[in-house]
Amino acid sequence: MKSSYAMKELPEDERPREKLVSNGAGSLSNPELLAILLRTGKKGLSAIELSRRILCEDRDGLAFLGRCRVDELVKIDGIGEAKACQLLAALELGKRMDKLTATKKVDVHSPKDVANRYMSELRFLDREIFKVLYLNTKNEILRDENISVGSLNASIVHPREVFKPAIVYSSNAVILMHNHPSGNSSPSQEDIQITKRLSEAGDLIGIKVLDHIVIGDGDYYSLKENGLF
Repeated sequence: MKSSYAMKELPEDERPREKLVSNGAGSLSNPELLAILLRTGKKGLSAIELSRRILCEDRDGLAFLGRCRVDELVKIDGIGEAKACQLLAALELGKRMDKLTATKKVDVHSPKDVANRYMSELRFLDREIFKVLYLNTKNEILRDENISVGSLNASIVHPREVFKPAIVYSSNAVILMHNHPSGNSSPSQEDIQITKRLSEAGDLIGIKVLDHIVIGDGDYYSLKENGLF
């Protein structure tokens, strides 16, 4: 007796593509969505079973894929370079769709607004990205810039790197933001010190630092809301 089945051997209403057509993408489980991207499995495993195996590679499941590279995915039995590229391309499209909203001129009313717009872009990264949002007088996001990559310290997050784009874009204010790959959004002492330093520099040139938001895995921490500068 077969221990696994190809998708075409499943009842029609259980096949991922047919389910998507009938009920929409939102009706599919994570393994079913992955199976559509993979298209085929490997010997002894259907595409759905291979998808489940991928999601079990790491306890973070789908989040694991969000921070993977091609060279990491191809180590999984049944995933070649082509399949790895298909998966990562789909994930990147999802991130860019989310970012489309963030890069439009939209009002920033609260730290939650900012966190919601950038959460999917930053929450699964395996290194720290220090990003600055540049705002106009209406608190609309004009642009965002990645200022540094790697653990934060005063030498790589320099006021001139933060405020030079602000002058170019004629920004009225900025919001600082970075992620914690650990998933814990609590700020470090270095985070607090850098925020105070940049806030003081901004006051000198007339560009207000409105907040510094730390992105964790599904949550955020606003240094302004918590009175840390």
